Amino acid sequence: MSAVLAKMSSRGASWLYSFSVFVVCFCVSTHAANNCNGPLLSVLPQSSFKSSSTSSNNQLPHFAKLNRREGQGGWAPERSDRQPWLQLDLREKMEVTAIATQGRSGSSDWVTSYMLLFSDCGLAWKHYGQDEDTRAFPGNTNSEGVVLQKLIHSITARFLRFVPLDWSSIGWIGLRVEAYGCVHKSDVADFNGRSALLYRFNQKSQSTVKDVISLRFKSHGAYGVLVHGEGHRGDYLTLELYQGTLVLHLNLDDAKRYPGSGNVSVGIGSLLDDELWHSVLVKRSNKQVNLTVDGHTRHLSTTGVEGSLEVDYELSFGGIPIPGKPGSFLRKNFHGCIENLYYNGVNIINLAKRRKLQIHSVGNVTFSCSEAQPQMASSTFQSSSSSYLYVPLEPPGLWGLEVHFHFRTWNQEGLLFYTNGGSQHLVFYISSGQLHLIVHGSSEQKTNISIDLDVSDGLWHSVGLSCRGLKVSLVLDNGPTSAVDVQRHEDSVNGVFFGGCPQYSAGCKNPTVSFQGCIRHIVLNNQPINLTHVQQGLLGNHSKLKFDVCGIRDRCLPNFCEHDGRCTQSWDTFYCDCSGTGYTGETCHNSIYEASCEAHRQMESKSGYFYIDPDGSGPQKAMLVYCNMTEDVVWTVVGHINSGYVNQRVTGSTPQKPYIMRFNYTASLEQLRTLIGRSKHCQQEVVYSCRKSRLFNTWDGTPLSWWLDWSGGKQTYWGGSEPAVQQCSCSLAENCIDMNYFCNCDADSHSWVNDTGSLSYKDHLPLTEIVIGDTNRSGSAAVFSVSSLQCSGDRFLGNAASFYAGSSSLLFRTFEAELSADISLYFKTTASFGVLLENLGPTDFISLKMISPSAVTFTFDVGNGPVVLTVTSPVALNDRQWHYVRAERNRKEASLQVDRLPLNTLEAPSEGHYRLQLKSQLFVGGSASRESSFLGCIRALSLNGVTLDLEERAKLTPGVTPGCPGHCSGSASVCHNRGRCLENNSGYVCDCTHSAYAGPQCKKEVSMSFERGSSVTFSFQMPFPVIRNRDRASQSPIRQPVRSPSSAIYAHNSESRENVAFSFLTTHTPAMLLCVSTYHQQYLAIILANNGSLQIWYRLNRERRAEVFVPKAFNLADGQLHRVQMHREGRDLNVQIDKDTDQKYNLSSDTKMNTLRSLTLGKLTSTSAGLADLDEEVLWAGSRGFIGCLSSVQFNHLTPLKAAILNRGSSLVRVLGNLVESNCGALADSTTSQSISDHSERGDSGRDRLEKTTQSDSAVIGGLVAAVVLVVLCAAAPTSCFLYRRCSHAHTQEKSPASQKKDPRHSPEHGYPAGPDHGYPAGPEHGYPAGLEHGYPAGLEHGYPAGLEHGYPAGLEHGYPAGPEHVYHAGLEHGYTAGPEHGYPAGPEHGYPAGLKMNQDLHSSVRHSRKEYYI
Repeated sequence: MSAVLAKMSSRGASWLYSFSVFVVCFCVSTHAANNCNGPLLSVLPQSSFKSSSTSSNNQLPHFAKLNRREGQGGWAPERSDRQPWLQLDLREKMEVTAIATQGRSGSSDWVTSYMLLFSDCGLAWKHYGQDEDTRAFPGNTNSEGVVLQKLIHSITARFLRFVPLDWSSIGWIGLRVEAYGCVHKSDVADFNGRSALLYRFNQKSQSTVKDVISLRFKSHGAYGVLVHGEGHRGDYLTLELYQGTLVLHLNLDDAKRYPGSGNVSVGIGSLLDDELWHSVLVKRSNKQVNLTVDGHTRHLSTTGVEGSLEVDYELSFGGIPIPGKPGSFLRKNFHGCIENLYYNGVNIINLAKRRKLQIHSVGNVTFSCSEAQPQMASSTFQSSSSSYLYVPLEPPGLWGLEVHFHFRTWNQEGLLFYTNGGSQHLVFYISSGQLHLIVHGSSEQKTNISIDLDVSDGLWHSVGLSCRGLKVSLVLDNGPTSAVDVQRHEDSVNGVFFGGCPQYSAGCKNPTVSFQGCIRHIVLNNQPINLTHVQQGLLGNHSKLKFDVCGIRDRCLPNFCEHDGRCTQSWDTFYCDCSGTGYTGETCHNSIYEASCEAHRQMESKSGYFYIDPDGSGPQKAMLVYCNMTEDVVWTVVGHINSGYVNQRVTGSTPQKPYIMRFNYTASLEQLRTLIGRSKHCQQEVVYSCRKSRLFNTWDGTPLSWWLDWSGGKQTYWGGSEPAVQQCSCSLAENCIDMNYFCNCDADSHSWVNDTGSLSYKDHLPLTEIVIGDTNRSGSAAVFSVSSLQCSGDRFLGNAASFYAGSSSLLFRTFEAELSADISLYFKTTASFGVLLENLGPTDFISLKMISPSAVTFTFDVGNGPVVLTVTSPVALNDRQWHYVRAERNRKEASLQVDRLPLNTLEAPSEGHYRLQLKSQLFVGGSASRESSFLGCIRALSLNGVTLDLEERAKLTPGVTPGCPGHCSGSASVCHNRGRCLENNSGYVCDCTHSAYAGPQCKKEVSMSFERGSSVTFSFQMPFPVIRNRDRASQSPIRQPVRSPSSAIYAHNSESRENVAFSFLTTHTPAMLLCVSTYHQQYLAIILANNGSLQIWYRLNRERRAEVFVPKAFNLADGQLHRVQMHREGRDLNVQIDKDTDQKYNLSSDTKMNTLRSLTLGKLTSTSAGLADLDEEVLWAGSRGFIGCLSSVQFNHLTPLKAAILNRGSSLVRVLGNLVESNCGALADSTTSQSISDHSERGDSGRDRLEKTTQSDSAVIGGLVAAVVLVVLCAAAPTSCFLYRRCSHAHTQEKSPASQKKDPRHSPEHGYPAGPDHGYPAGPEHGYPAGLEHGYPAGLEHGYPAGLEHGYPAGLEHGYPAGPEHVYHAGLEHGYTAGPEHGYPAGPEHGYPAGLKMNQDLHSSVRHSRKEYYI
């Protein structure tokens, strides 16, 4: 016990000491900060001022002190100076908090814009930026005014450099400056890569639940351990520099008890080996850790069990010494300087300087920071087209050259150097991130050396190249030497071009782009190159170089790739890899998933598991749910992992020791709350049965059992009851078994009773825990189960508001859109202009406006000036139809899309401001100035994944009403399968342009039967001209504008995504269902293999084999109709087949299918494009083609079957064989019913024999009736034959060319047969049929025969058999099958083929039962 108390006392003393040190340091630093604003330049000598050049002796740099008038009142450089600068040496390290500038006194010379650089040694410089997005300071507008700039982040440096960027338009550069701050106090230690400091504890080990480590470091290398500690249990903490990135490794668990469970690592930053100071802060509290570098923070949580760090004996700083082996280290040591190193409030370096016993030094640790050598000064090659450095070799020697230098870059391509002189020269360059050296000899001879290591990683790499005698050798990063032999060596080398070639140089040829990056430490033939002499024009020549600074930037810090997108970069920009994230876009901002199950229903999806993303582009990930598509409502079902505990029995629990079950769901609580908030209704059923187990204490009402809501709140009401009422559903229904109680269980019955009901109060759902506390008495027990969370409806799909007063608008809180913003909405109006949305800041703003009847603009300003994107529609947008608008702005680009018009994008600048600072309220339907307010309706307004509740806000706003009148405003779509609802005066019509379906509501499948050798090939163009891709809905008498841009099909695919959907029916294998090829040897093929299994072949990289996916391994060539839906987004591939197969795959590449070439359905012929790129199995299936029925085929926005029908004669659509319009669904039903019918006949034969013995009288009567019918038919036969000849003659006349031109059913611009039997209206002058009581027009004047009493035409005068016994049309021209088994009269006298069996030969049946079209 005493040992424990001693340990606690020791730990308490340690914490007290740490806290006191922290308070003292904080007070000192606060005092220093409050008084750190004194002028620093007034006392400096003349030697502290330097410049790139001087205009005259009266404008020397030491005349540049603020408000001084000595000389000619300030500094001015020579007018020929291409890179002017003014440099200050503060004599010691200072903390600079502000700077000021002034023009040259009494002149027209001043600086209007400048950059500030700072350095410790005057060799390695760093740009200072007031914030992350700009490095330029505004300067002066006259010669005498003083412009003061307070630095947001103070600078710790000895040297300052002012670099003018722009200056007076009526004069020249003139500058006087001042810096404000104070002396920087610090404890610093220098580690030489073979040294370390050890901080030893007072006891054997130290266990902490909280740790704080802070330090600043400056590194000479990309690797090195900063802090390390470990314990015998397996705990450890390591903070190290690895490839220029700071990485924290941490484990808090006992390695023996929990092996590998708690190991975590996190990295932050890059380029930290830049010879500049970086600040680090590590804060840990139990399992929560924050790692901060230069103000950027990453948070992590350890995944283990325990939360304390136990370290044995000591912590090491600067390296990890091996016990018992002096001078040996486990990992690469740190080489550089560390200052102000604190561990839990202990100043480690201060203790080391005072030689305290707790600190032990390993190797040579000094307490002053060594500075970089002059040759380590860097130069930046800024341009990928025109940067170069030329260094002559004096005197020119014989063939012999030694070159050594360091470089760093992000770019995959770039010329490093080129030797100049003679016919033999060297070319050293980067290609695809790897080094290549080419020795060009005479007579076109070349010798190559390649090093297969990536050098475009932003790290410093050293290169050594030697050309001596007949051997050329190359060394990278002190690795193995690569050498080749050459044939000749008589040429001399006059000089070397580094980074690129001059534009008009005959002696230098660049095989790739110029080098963009940094180069330092150039040594030619053992002579270091003084770059200062190059800058001063004393040596060589150069272009687009920046001296004394490495301008490489980490464009992935901060990481602008959202949703865990992986960031990579080049010199100028960054890229986001969104593979596997569930998001897409330039910054992985946009979710690839629908927001709700309701949205999936509108896409005609069937019940099944789907990923949904209720917050869209918000921070929450997509979640997997089950969408139950019932006829009346769509249920979103989210299960919990306790679903296996059905009818869980509970006994032995008391209020003091209750039974507790926790419910963990397949989605996070945050995701569930978003889903619940978006849904109209949610519920969870609690099935609760009890026997002698009460829910409430009968004496005082104290709950004995309860449940916890999503926030952990205790709830005592039960299923079916209202919140805050301690009752059950039986009380509300007034049917409790004992009306003295509010719950059946409270009657304390000896028999089983139940209090089952649904919880539906959305603010409390989901249920997270159930507690049962009264089952400890004899015979008492409870049985319960909790259902999945079920939600229905989508509050936001149809959420709309109508704006009818000219100055009215809806106000919402400020739009949080600092780094990225996406806005989407639908609008309809009759006005010519109006503000859809606006949000203002002090200077920044964002707005979305309709500026004319046909144009929408997206405008914003983040501080670099207004950016305007406009989309102009070829048709008016004020047509009372809904129009879709989506605008997005992020760090990479801005975009605007209206309906399906081409996307307008604008690339964001790589430099400048990028944070959108908004302050005011968000105006919807108007602006702060109340000018140009919107008149009309706005629906489904979403901002960064958050849909605004327009209807609720409209209830409180004058001039705005909830909802929007019209048929197309509700959340339940009246147009299916991507059909677009269009309002008209009497209702609505459905535009099925972009749907694979047809019909009034885009529900009628467009199907074609393929015979052996048939195919449809669709050729893409760049750009593809507008084609007619519309169905009969667009042929209505209401004149709809031709939306040509929306129906254009382009060969270029702007994103790595494909959407494919189709249905098929066949009994033949192998088969080619669909094949898409590109001009870049890429393809996508969907085939049926020999065994009937569906295979998806993807080849996205021509250098790799195709990837094959088999989502359903069993036979699909079974004569049944199967539905296939496929969606690819980047590397993610989702495949759904029918209702029972939903597979997700990962591709090895996210490459786009660029420049689409062709799409083929069915047989691939020898003339098909891209055959050489296909694999053998795909070619085999393609050669066999497809025999069967294809329906509702969609590839992205293309509908090939509709395009083939509606664009016959086009050079872009090629059809081989017969295209036979069909109905796959009907064929499948017929095949199934015929099979069932055959089976029934066989089953009924035995029953018929039995009936013959018991119903002989009925048989006799039936025979007599049959004889009478036969006589009647024989008498009618001559008449029927005569009528048949007349019908045939009339039909022959209809087939004449003249008649075809007049018959709208054969008009090529319609492509579909007319008449109610085909589901399309006849006659373009009518567009839609009349006769609403029957749904079809009556009378010959409408192109239909009369006979409304049957719904179809009757009467012999029309060539049909009359009478209700026929009901249906007769004749092959109407495409019905004859024979009694089909319910039609048989025999040629009626014009039908007799006795067809639909299931005997699918294709011969189709030929007889469907009308044929040859295209």
